[in-house]
Amino acid sequence: MRLRLLLGLLCCLAGAVHAAPAKTYLTLIIDDLGQNLPRDRRVLALPGPVVTAVMPDTPHAAEFAREAHRAGKTVILHMPMDPASGPFAWHPELSIDELQKRLDAAFKAVPYSAGLNNHMGSRMTAQQPAMAWLMAELQRRHKLFVDSRTSAQTVAAAEAQKIGLASVSRDVFLDDERTEAAISSQLQVAIRLAHKQGSAVLIGHPYPQTLAVLERELPKLKAQGIEWIDIKQMISLRSNKAMAGHGKDGVYR
Repeated sequence: MRLRLLLGLLCCLAGAVHAAPAKTYLTLIIDDLGQNLPRDRRVLALPGPVVTAVMPDTPHAAEFAREAHRAGKTVILHMPMDPASGPFAWHPELSIDELQKRLDAAFKAVPYSAGLNNHMGSRMTAQQPAMAWLMAELQRRHKLFVDSRTSAQTVAAAEAQKIGLASVSRDVFLDDERTEAAISSQLQVAIRLAHKQGSAVLIGHPYPQTLAVLERELPKLKAQGIEWIDIKQMISLRSNKAMAGHGKDGVYR
């Protein structure tokens, strides 16, 4: 009798597990916005909570940020960092006072920014003192951080993790190669990774090829058990822990 009850319980549990598979989550960030309003408005028309990363030194930065905010999209500052150039760009030789001045100006140029991610930055994100200062400053401002991971030498996410700043790291770039075939392939890489680790953070750009793929493929993903979530939800889901590609045992390398 007890054996039958135990077997019955195990079957119920197995059925429950089968009926409720683990969910898979994706977050999409589109970088380099603010340069071309007609093009960038296609991003706002994408389904779901697409994160809009707006460059401060573009002609339509403020106008597009306001439009994105009105459309219910999360806006983040796409902060230029060395080897990027321009009046807002961060470089290793700059003083903290100058870094702060440029950060202040950049946030003013991109209203409604919930946080920032780095534009380029392969040299700058490897600078531990500057990244430690930035994460503390973002914490003070109640902003989030996304490490675009443009370099394997980045210490930005590690510094954010040390102080418990709301942050997350990019997993997959969609469009290093600007063909629809390559972008579709990268989207499938992201989907497989998300199924494997439960979530994936994607970064793309407003290239015509990228937008064409996203307009075609995003509406299909819900039927595949994939849920698009906002960057704040992704940060909460990951609890500031590093994925296997970013570190070990949840700690950033």
